Amino acid sequence: MSEDALILVVDDDARLRGLLSRYLADNGFRVSTAEDAAEARDRLRFLQPDLLVLDVMMPGESGLQLTKALREENADTPVLLLTARGAPEDRIAGFEAGADDYLPKPFDPRELVLRIRAMLRRVPPSAPAAPAGPVQLGKLVFDAERGELHGPLGSIRLTGGETALLGALARKANEVLSREEIAAALTMDDANERAVDVQVTRLRRKIEADPRDPRYLHTVRGRGYVLKPGS
Repeated sequence: MSEDALILVVDDDARLRGLLSRYLADNGFRVSTAEDAAEARDRLRFLQPDLLVLDVMMPGESGLQLTKALREENADTPVLLLTARGAPEDRIAGFEAGADDYLPKPFDPRELVLRIRAMLRRVPPSAPAAPAGPVQLGKLVFDAERGELHGPLGSIRLTGGETALLGALARKANEVLSREEIAAALTMDDANERAVDVQVTRLRRKIEADPRDPRYLHTVRGRGYVLKPGS
């Protein structure tokens, strides 16, 4: 995706909001801003941003709550959360809410730009080694080349992280991928294995009839995960 992507920055700190808006614009992005979740919802009524940058701690509806609500509404726009709380459990809470990445404050704006570019590259994922044909997952079909998942009732929305994860697994179907390999495909911190597990859990909810007893996306104890396509 080109760097003229539209970024919606949501933060109740007017100074930080202005700084981020100018810095992202200087780096080639188009930028819209909102001071809280309510204003962000108003923006989303007529804007289709390529990525959301959300502050977690906002008055009223928090960034976590907004992210969760967007995912429940099947919005698949990539979400990067900003927060002063950077403990592992806070990061996990962000991923569980449906975020694609998480950046603790204070941060270097250059890192924010790098993370945004990495996230945008996931949609759709590049697929130089994509399978020759679609991947069958029961009644679902995943087109790794297009990054699209379809079922009997039509297209199934995937977040950027879910698309990247399923694409990485599909391109090496029936091969075990370690958490480190998956983290690299998702451009996330490879030391955060729990974050990988959260992404896998989210994906299972969309491709498995019973996520607690997966038929296609299997855990290989001590090694990682493997996708086993089948009808």
